[in-house]
Amino acid sequence: MGWFPCSGNSSKKARRKKPDDQIKPTSSEKLKVNPAVDVKEGSKDGSKDGGSNNIAAQTFTFRELAAATKNFRADCLLGEGGFGRVYKGRLESTNQIVAIKQLDRDGLQGNREFLVEVLMLSLLHHPNLVNLIGYCADGDQRLLVYEFMPLGSLEDHLHDLPPDKKRLDWNTRMKIAAGAAKGLEYLHDKANPPVIYRDLKCSNILLGEGYSPKLSDFGLAKLGPVGDNTHVSTRVMGTYGYCAPEYAMTGQLTLKSDVYSFGVVLLEIITGRKAIDNSKAAKEQNLVAWARPLFKDRRKFPQMADPALQGQYPVRGLYQALAVAAMCVQEQPTMRPLIADVVTALTYLASQAHNPQTESVQNSRMAPGTPPRTRRGDSDKRFNGGNSGSGSERDQSSRGMIN
Repeated sequence: MGWFPCSGNSSKKARRKKPDDQIKPTSSEKLKVNPAVDVKEGSKDGSKDGGSNNIAAQTFTFRELAAATKNFRADCLLGEGGFGRVYKGRLESTNQIVAIKQLDRDGLQGNREFLVEVLMLSLLHHPNLVNLIGYCADGDQRLLVYEFMPLGSLEDHLHDLPPDKKRLDWNTRMKIAAGAAKGLEYLHDKANPPVIYRDLKCSNILLGEGYSPKLSDFGLAKLGPVGDNTHVSTRVMGTYGYCAPEYAMTGQLTLKSDVYSFGVVLLEIITGRKAIDNSKAAKEQNLVAWARPLFKDRRKFPQMADPALQGQYPVRGLYQALAVAAMCVQEQPTMRPLIADVVTALTYLASQAHNPQTESVQNSRMAPGTPPRTRRGDSDKRFNGGNSGSGSERDQSSRGMIN
């Protein structure tokens, strides 16, 4: 759940931050947090308070949270990163199991990010955003209390798995991808002004029961451009390998910066590879750089599937998911799709359950199979070139992503 500047790498459990991972904020950068984040009317996934600006998070004393974690005992530790440590705890007042993030007073995540996270998660509520229960700001102590996500992060299920840990199957991967995209869509399209997440990565996608995904760690979130503005200018922060190239070079942040980061995550989900993997050969260390030449030859698409899947995936679904990822990681931000179109495409793919017993195992020479001639709903026709849609630009974009 931690973050690093774009020159750093993501962390695993109990890994301590390095001094050279830190970037100190400039003295000229003042705190600019506008709590007037609203949710557009008519949203089915609107905020619990109907779009009001009331801060709903509960306040805790440091004593309460120390008691919840047995005085922050080592056996309650869930993980550690540049921000500090995360503990599993039980609130005595409600008997609720929670995750408690204790910010390192000398760490990367300071007062500014703490305040941003409290404001964002107090005002924005969606099934695919982690729920902030409360916070503690006693003296110089800064702690955040979240709902406990029992399955950990997506990173825990994709990378460096022990031999006895269950691998994610294709259906679960598409469910996670679609859910994460819906959380991002809520931030981009339902929040007003829109919210740019700015730190989308596998370690920030937490998994609940049934592998239900939720975006977490909003300390780097920024309010998006409004009116005639096309971008927000800010210092470059995030995680190396996930940052959109135009943002990393210019500091100009847009909603399409998040779409790029999502494309990297989707590639990780499909391929099982890390965004940055220094253990691989030089040409394969950067996931996007490795994937781009392969995108140009559909015959090489099966080579991109995670070997852990053992060929248990729908060939057509693989092609379509890779097409979505390829569009998201386009170098030119204007060429990337809207996150709403990504949601449409991935929701469709997630609905097409793959049954290895009834579908033939892929081989590297196969082309995408022709779908069976069965009655399809409007959404299926839209994706397969049908004429049931309204012909809108968004429908056309969705069709293009998976044909």
